[in-house]
Amino acid sequence: PAVARMEPRDESPEGYLIHGGRTPNNELSAALYVLSVDSRGCNRKLTLLCEEKELVGEVPSARYGHTASVVHSRGKRACVLFGGRSYRPPGQRTTETWNSVVDCPPQVFLVDLEYGCCSAHYLPELTDGQSFHLALSRGDSVYLLGGHTLSSDSRPPRLYRLRVELLLGSPKLSCEVLDNGLSITSAIASRLDSGHEYIILGGYQADQQKQLQCCSVVLDETGIRIDPREAPAWNGEISGSRVWFGGSLGKGHALIAVPAEGNPAPADAFYLYQVSFKQEGGGEEVTQGYSQESTDMEDSTPLEDSEELYFGRDPHELEMLASDGEGDTYNEEDEEDESQTGYWIRCCSGCQVDGNTWEPFYSTELTRPAMIFCSKGEEGHWVHA
Repeated sequence: PAVARMEPRDESPEGYLIHGGRTPNNELSAALYVLSVDSRGCNRKLTLLCEEKELVGEVPSARYGHTASVVHSRGKRACVLFGGRSYRPPGQRTTETWNSVVDCPPQVFLVDLEYGCCSAHYLPELTDGQSFHLALSRGDSVYLLGGHTLSSDSRPPRLYRLRVELLLGSPKLSCEVLDNGLSITSAIASRLDSGHEYIILGGYQADQQKQLQCCSVVLDETGIRIDPREAPAWNGEISGSRVWFGGSLGKGHALIAVPAEGNPAPADAFYLYQVSFKQEGGGEEVTQGYSQESTDMEDSTPLEDSEELYFGRDPHELEMLASDGEGDTYNEEDEEDESQTGYWIRCCSGCQVDGNTWEPFYSTELTRPAMIFCSKGEEGHWVHA
């Protein structure tokens, strides 16, 4: 999917926009989700709120391999979607090309983040569709860097600057073609601590030919500056692999994964590496620890109470629970008394906690949690223990 970070604004917390994407079942999504982090609930509990944004107007079609960016102009902000791939239109499909993909038309979609209104814009400078490119934004500008064009099977060193003015009535978009682009796809852009400086690493310069070099990208008031930067000393697993992927961890850190090879090759196993950069002048710090193979669910460490995640809960409900003083109060006697076979849980503010009506149901499968019936009568509900 395309992911864009939203800075904290007014009373709105930090959030992320997630649009589109491709599932392992080759299904494409056209939904836009707003994921925000809210820690106002019970102490040491992290609340993640995920809301699907209803879109109206010229809605972008389902796609993957595209980019999403947040622009700010005249006190307002909007989301810019561009590029990506999708399946052929139904009228153009044949038996042989039923599941084949094509580049989406070179349209720029502008999404109003307050009302969900979408508008599509054609710009004469954008003549070809592109996918797996980078999008870096500052203020009212978005820089589109690199990418792959499926029709010509090429990675031209493209660089565009989109400027979005959120005027009253209708927005104004303009595009400028710059000549200092990069020929790269599926790269990782990690933002450093301060300013609008990014480290570009990873990606491909040709099919199954990795881009082992790194570069520094700085966005300022005058435009964009791209300079080569010394690459880390990649180890043998990274240098010898044909495939690598990963993502930004923020503040000059990135996570890179390469498949583990062997004879026979291990199933679903990867080596993970964390790469860290410092600001210019402070040297580079490259950490290639955290190398491990992926594990199955039964080998995972269970979550502690301080790591619980609440999905789909309103923050005011969690505040009410915390104020009750029952859910988070530490009772040493309860912890030492292991003769008890269960424990109390209040799953919502309206629950009727009555030990005589709770009916524990324990599954015989270890991969499924126990269930507890909460509240009285037919209006009760099952909760995970």
